[in-house]
Amino acid sequence: MVTGLLIIFIALSAFLGWRNFRQKRALHLLGQEWRALQVEEKQVFDFLHGLGEAFGGGVGRRDLHRLIVESAARILAAHGGALYLADRSGQFLAPAHISRTCAPLVQVPAHIRAQAAANPVALESYLRLHPVHPGDGAVARIWKEGGVRIFNFSDPELAGLAASGQGATSALVGCLSYRDKILGVLAVVNGPMSTTFGPDDLAVFKAIAEQSAFALFSEAVYLEAGEKRRLDSDLETAREIQSILLPPASPEIPGYEVSGLNIPARHVSGDYYDYLRIDEHHWGLAIADVSGKGIPAALVTGMCRSLLRAAAPGCTSAAEVMRAVNRRLYPDIKQDMFVSMLYAVIDTRTSDVTLARAGHDPPLLYRATNREVLPLRPPGIAVGIDSGTVFDRVIREETVTLAPGDGILLYTDGATEALDAHGSEFGLPRLIQAVQVNAPKGAAATVSNLAAELREFAGQSAQHDDITLISIRRL
Repeated sequence: MVTGLLIIFIALSAFLGWRNFRQKRALHLLGQEWRALQVEEKQVFDFLHGLGEAFGGGVGRRDLHRLIVESAARILAAHGGALYLADRSGQFLAPAHISRTCAPLVQVPAHIRAQAAANPVALESYLRLHPVHPGDGAVARIWKEGGVRIFNFSDPELAGLAASGQGATSALVGCLSYRDKILGVLAVVNGPMSTTFGPDDLAVFKAIAEQSAFALFSEAVYLEAGEKRRLDSDLETAREIQSILLPPASPEIPGYEVSGLNIPARHVSGDYYDYLRIDEHHWGLAIADVSGKGIPAALVTGMCRSLLRAAAPGCTSAAEVMRAVNRRLYPDIKQDMFVSMLYAVIDTRTSDVTLARAGHDPPLLYRATNREVLPLRPPGIAVGIDSGTVFDRVIREETVTLAPGDGILLYTDGATEALDAHGSEFGLPRLIQAVQVNAPKGAAATVSNLAAELREFAGQSAQHDDITLISIRRL
């Protein structure tokens, strides 16, 4: 009986010792896992901290790209890494940063491999300059499929690259996406003495890829905001320059009152107007509308101004001035652009106003005796369409004599085509009615009241085209 109890005691002691050993081993393994998890958390935190410091310090794009690659490689004890960014067109990936120790992740032509055998710089140059297209290895596959995964260099996408990869056996490749926008691909490769990447490495790399995508997205937003600020500043400068090119004040023409106004739809205008002293008894008034909007149209208005001011002095023929402007502008204007222009010459001795119209909206003649408004339609085609063969033949002048109280309104189509909240145009009939009401009040009042009426008509609707008005009134 004693022997039996002894056997039971020994068995129980062995069981308790085995159980205690298992518990200690489990605690040891748990401790190892906990310490490993702490290390991974610290590594990812250091990565995020590095990105935060980079943004706080105003780091440049290239430095941010290098930081992402080098930090990912350090955290995963990788031999090298690469970052590819998606082109705006979405047709290829462009190399952003590739470390020198990164094994190739794209197929390398045989002649480059041959050159690299003698000069490693040849391979580095190829990888840093070679864009990745669909079907071009592991990077391209992840770019199109998304997600993150482990690739072995025996996989079809990397087969044949192990020799040029200095003994690399595996790579972690992840798609960088944020808010459904594909930003690029991040990859790291192991070294010749490193173990193959495993599931734990994949989990850490996934976290790094997610934070890298957020950093790149934030960088893009920051750059776009900065670019918008610079563009707004440039546009404001362009607006100030263009305002200098417009008449600073109305001219003092004996026997006449003249007033003009330009309301750009954007920062800069594709409309243009000007007053030119021709000689002692003649003044020229010009109004023009360049096809298109924004900076390109504004540049052409500057060209028109220079050409008109070169052709107008000493020439009292409105049509001849227009012919000269067309001949000089035609060779330098894009084929898909043109200028509608109207040029009027006032003769202060005879009260005659002679007009030449190059495809422009017909000016409105106001007769004070009966408050009648008549469109004037001298023939002509737009400037810049024809070298002069047709333009010179088609354009003709029309002369009208103004009695006291009579007037002429010159305008661009931004006035008649102004839209209200329902998409209805202001139209020529409303413009004629507005002239009948305001012309007796004088040129300045006509322009200011018309502008106010157009603003009231449009309401909260955005102005979609430039508006320019010139009112001429015989005193």
